[in-house]
Amino acid sequence: MFRLSNLTVREKKLYLNDDPIQLISGAIHYFRIVPEYWEDRLLKLKACGFNCVETYIPWNLHEPKEGQFNFTGIADVEKFIRIAEKIGLYVIVRPSPYICAEWEFGGLPAWLLADRNMRLRSYYEPYLDKIDAYYDVLMEKLKPLQMTNDGPIIAMQVENEYGSYGNDKKYLHYIKDGMISRGIDVLLFTSDGPTDLMLQGGTLPDLLATANFGSKPKESFDKLNEYFPNSPDICMEFWNGWFDHWGEEHHQRDPYDAANTFAEMLKGGASVNFYMFHGGTNFGFYNGANYDDKYAPTVTSYDYDCPLSESGDLTPKFYAVREAIGKYKNIEELKLPEPIPKINYGKIDMVESIKLFDSLEVISEPVRRTHPQTMEELGQDYGFILYRTTIEGPKPEAQLTIQDVRDRALVFIDREFIGVIDRWDNNTISFEVPEKGVQLDILVENLGRINYGPLLKDPKGITEGVRFERQFLYDWTIFPLPMNNLDSLTFKKANNLDNSGPSFYRGVFNVEEIGDTFVELPGWKKGVVFINGFNLGRYWEIGPQETLYLPGPLLKKGENEIIIFEMHSIDRLEIFLIDTPKLG
Repeated sequence: MFRLSNLTVREKKLYLNDDPIQLISGAIHYFRIVPEYWEDRLLKLKACGFNCVETYIPWNLHEPKEGQFNFTGIADVEKFIRIAEKIGLYVIVRPSPYICAEWEFGGLPAWLLADRNMRLRSYYEPYLDKIDAYYDVLMEKLKPLQMTNDGPIIAMQVENEYGSYGNDKKYLHYIKDGMISRGIDVLLFTSDGPTDLMLQGGTLPDLLATANFGSKPKESFDKLNEYFPNSPDICMEFWNGWFDHWGEEHHQRDPYDAANTFAEMLKGGASVNFYMFHGGTNFGFYNGANYDDKYAPTVTSYDYDCPLSESGDLTPKFYAVREAIGKYKNIEELKLPEPIPKINYGKIDMVESIKLFDSLEVISEPVRRTHPQTMEELGQDYGFILYRTTIEGPKPEAQLTIQDVRDRALVFIDREFIGVIDRWDNNTISFEVPEKGVQLDILVENLGRINYGPLLKDPKGITEGVRFERQFLYDWTIFPLPMNNLDSLTFKKANNLDNSGPSFYRGVFNVEEIGDTFVELPGWKKGVVFINGFNLGRYWEIGPQETLYLPGPLLKKGENEIIIFEMHSIDRLEIFLIDTPKLG
């Protein structure tokens, strides 16, 4: 237990229990790690020489449907914080409605977008009403965990990098006051990039301001000090690695380059939060996306080239960082938890399958609408959605245009695949319509809502309409496919001669010893993997990620089931569970 106190700022220093303190914090997101491994990751943070852990809190995990709250399993943030306390770590919590974090919609719940008039991250009362309902529940759980109530939480953040988005100070005050009125009385702070624009837009005069950056600490702190000359130097996000997008190269940063920059800050007395110390995994459909020149979805792995790998192993960066801390702090002898085995379970035969088109009525409840509607308008958050209509014939060849697709659509005429229309190129597909007419099916994948920048408002599916030549098509049957009810599928023996088109494949394998493993899918194109009903995340042949991390706690002794939804076709009815990750 921590002694009742509070973290305070005096004379450009942080004080705890009236003693100056230098916070050496590491970011670990409980929602990216199976709960059975929380203690393992936190023990390794402590062993590396850190005295604090920082975590975001994603609204969309904790209120997946409006008014329905979840704080169990991987969402049990209270348990995560108590484990950190038991280990002897301080805790920094960042519970903003918006978290960025390369997380789906920056942590905002998708149901906000059911209202096409919704305004995000500003003083817009319908938005604030939703935050209030969430904070009424969340802050009640965090309040007893504060150091002022004998808990480990020493500081909490107001909003998140708001200066990168807007300058609505009335909104920032509302978030701050909403936290205080609900009993939050530890040190509150903001964090922003070290530029005039961001610091002007994202800070409040009565809150501690911190900076986020990955290099040039002197220049960054100098800029922060221009605006807050009496505040301590605090880097709330030191980016020691980076994340990957599909179709790009895997990011890596030299361990000693990161450690030397970190050491420079420690030498100067700055407090630093290492983002990330351990990245973890974007399980399920929780990966985010960016939009700079084009839409760029984030991969399933959030390895981030961290001191701890995605599967929790120590990397060269761990030792470089520990050495840097050891220059300025006394570190105990390295003591680590028992290693978690990595196991090669070998080849798994996918012996059963069923076509998506043959199972639509089983896993979806279709609705009829005049216009295509977005996922959010139909109460769907993630996954896929299929739009179906008929086109009367005859008609000469013309272009089919989707206005607009979010994010990637497979187009079928009478169940025959004719091409892809995606958000990147916004291309069209041409075909003619015979006299008898055709059935048009459009299967759209939500590849992750944008989590950063001005295009945050990112509804999924078809946002406006579909045109053949210049004519809008109406009278749609829509099949929501959240992929959360696959236990109702009825499989048949897989056929080696018919492995094309969107299909589900099923295999079973027996486990005697439980350990971590990695799913490798050579010859598979694009889809999603489920293990014993748990959604591991997406795979895509364009890389860079080639394997999916499968934590041991998701397995059980005896028979295990793996189901794969493949969107295109496969070369062979087998996958492999190997003992080494391949991230590109």
